[in-house]
Amino acid sequence: MPGAIYAEGLVKTFGDVRALDGVDLDVPEGTVLGLLGPNGAGKTTTVRVLTTLLQPDSGSAFVAGIDVLKHPNEVRRSIGLSGQFAAVDEYLTGRENLQMVGQLYQMSSRDAKARAVQLLERFNLADAADRPAKTYSGGMRRRLDLAAALVVSPPVMFMDEPTTGLDPRNRQQLWEVIQELVGGGTTLLLTTQYLEEADHLADDICVVDHGKVIARGTSDQLKARTGGERVEVVVHEREQIAPAREVLAGYGKGEVAVAEHTRKLTVPVTGGAKLLAEVIRDLDTRGVEIDDIGLRRPTLDDVFISLTGHAAETAAEEADEQTGADGPGHGGGRTSRKESAK
Repeated sequence: MPGAIYAEGLVKTFGDVRALDGVDLDVPEGTVLGLLGPNGAGKTTTVRVLTTLLQPDSGSAFVAGIDVLKHPNEVRRSIGLSGQFAAVDEYLTGRENLQMVGQLYQMSSRDAKARAVQLLERFNLADAADRPAKTYSGGMRRRLDLAAALVVSPPVMFMDEPTTGLDPRNRQQLWEVIQELVGGGTTLLLTTQYLEEADHLADDICVVDHGKVIARGTSDQLKARTGGERVEVVVHEREQIAPAREVLAGYGKGEVAVAEHTRKLTVPVTGGAKLLAEVIRDLDTRGVEIDDIGLRRPTLDDVFISLTGHAAETAAEEADEQTGADGPGHGGGRTSRKESAK
């Protein structure tokens, strides 16, 4: 039985650019899938296909058990979408924005007003409820946009880089809201360039590059692919690099890497903290003075670089931006939300 979000063989081209090149996804109900990749990898195009805003050239997709291509209106009634950019009417107040969305979903005026009050409280916007949205900070607009996506408590939620541009405090607040949402049973597909965000929120992670899913697994499973733990040592004097290398070579499960200019030596190991204590003892016995030593475990950044050859947040913007895949209506804008309400 496919999950709450299921896709098989999604292909989408824009001119000569193949934005999606056979994407497969399967997200179990009540879980979070982190779709991780650089700009232009195909993340936003995937979201737009799954939320009925874009038709694929080939492939199939089901959301909440509904065929995305055959029954788009039913899909729209079952999802929420929050995009990269806060899609609010800046001339309406926060309260009016939420009431408008509720009425677009054919809620009664009374129910829409009551739901707006609930969401304004939940997202810490009650004090600014009757101010025009154009007076809101970027973080407040983002929270209002997410609140609008939750007006109908959808069973499936799509968030396309929801914390882009937020400061650390607002990002943390949004993470808490997301965790509360999923704790209530919502299934979430989250696209992000922030490796820490995927590590913190996602049950499962798909790494996407050039329109393809190039790796999938839990955070720990993906980290294990990079080779496990490593010992890093910074010696006090450059002359001590050679004896330190000899010591580390006796413990390593691979070649000792040396950065002469920083006096840092790195070697892959197994054995954890117990091994680290032995390394420290042997370095001391050899008279090697160290400035720093540590047992490092791979991060998602290490995973991403090993898989794609570049870091997630610094990659060049490619397919989505060049092809117009992120054009008008992108990111859960008012047009998208109105379409979802039909």
